[in-house]
Amino acid sequence: MSDEFDVVVLGGGPGGYAAALRASQLNLSVALVEKDKVGGTCLHRGCIPTKALLHAGEVADTAREAAQFGIKAELQGVDLAKVHAYKDGVVNRSYKGLQGLIKAAKNVTLVEGEGRLTGRNTVSVGGRTLSGRNVVLATGSYSRTLPGLEIDGERVITSEHALTLDRLPSSVVILGGGIIGCEFASVWRSFGAEVTIVEALDRLLATEDEDSSKQVQRAFRRRGIKALLGKPFERVEHTDTGVRVTVTGGETLEADLLLVAVGRGPNTAGLGFEEQGIKMERGFVLTDERLRTNVPGVYAIGDIVPGPQLAHRGFQHGIFVAEEIAGQQPPVADERGIPRVTYCDPEVASVGLTEAAAREQYGADQITTYMYNLGGNSKSTILKTQGFVKLVRVADGPVVGVHMVGARVSELVGEAQLIYNWEAFPVDVAQLIHAHPTQGEALGEAHLALTGKPLHTHD
Repeated sequence: MSDEFDVVVLGGGPGGYAAALRASQLNLSVALVEKDKVGGTCLHRGCIPTKALLHAGEVADTAREAAQFGIKAELQGVDLAKVHAYKDGVVNRSYKGLQGLIKAAKNVTLVEGEGRLTGRNTVSVGGRTLSGRNVVLATGSYSRTLPGLEIDGERVITSEHALTLDRLPSSVVILGGGIIGCEFASVWRSFGAEVTIVEALDRLLATEDEDSSKQVQRAFRRRGIKALLGKPFERVEHTDTGVRVTVTGGETLEADLLLVAVGRGPNTAGLGFEEQGIKMERGFVLTDERLRTNVPGVYAIGDIVPGPQLAHRGFQHGIFVAEEIAGQQPPVADERGIPRVTYCDPEVASVGLTEAAAREQYGADQITTYMYNLGGNSKSTILKTQGFVKLVRVADGPVVGVHMVGARVSELVGEAQLIYNWEAFPVDVAQLIHAHPTQGEALGEAHLALTGKPLHTHD
């Protein structure tokens, strides 16, 4: 078997396997190196299992609230073993499907083992050296912690531990109010736990529009999820029954466990990148807009490249790089046009600029916003959800930001992405016909209002 390929991909997560599959379609020979399972963190320890738990939590809430809909039912408890069986079944089905895709792909050789970059065009796996005319670095990310904060996997855990926890905690402190922290807060509250989020910044989901943060904070309060904002973490101690967490000011919290959800770091240490002269910054690999590193023939994609750490960004990177290597010169994506979703209850979805970022870029006097309350949307009323669709537009120009909060708004983000990326003017969207009753109508109603002809709301 030859160990020479057109492309060697180091890492089999979303970005890596997307690069391998697309390169195969373009008749390039590929070695895909993965030390664990193809699919990476997203499939096995992140996106997919987390969303399965969130759906189980939604089912629990539906049972708990059934009487509101005239249904006689009650929540008798949560069988965590069966919840995990459901979650693992979802993951395994997706994993088998992905294995089948890779096996069926022509010219893709899956090489199992931990790879290391040993030359400009070589990757070593065990005692085997793979040579590629091009090398794609796609090694993903890991759960960060804080200096001096020891993760023991029992009482102080990361999201990976949380996905396999063999007990339902009665109380949890979550360190970090970003996407991961808010999603697990939502899961555990749905399962009946007392949840407190500790966040050093002054709001949850700080990278989202400020109005979205405020809406989530209000919704969490109604659900009984506490949030200590502007309270940096100081220390954690083990107690007889769990942990004691101390924050700035000396305030203490006691709980069964502490979830550390302070973000994810690039998985680049000890893989030979710096030794081969690749420029790095804070562990991230630096690239140009075409994802080329400073070393000719070496590309980097996904979570190790500065920017939003999202699986769908990894997919896009992988496809882009494969086409770039094949000489197709694909267009460079505007990363502000990548959809962002937090799958807590309520969901948060957005594309483009926040209001604050738009005012900074274009000038405060050039920005107009409109917020459509989902209380005026029939489908939202049926779902008993609260939230909004907020548009940010440049004066006499396109919509440059779409921000949504509410149940299932993640399903609307595809249209929001088209609105932003196609630089649509409000009049362009206002003339579209949205099916009734759907929450998609909220996007149409908001654009109608921006054109001066609101239908189901006051201007």
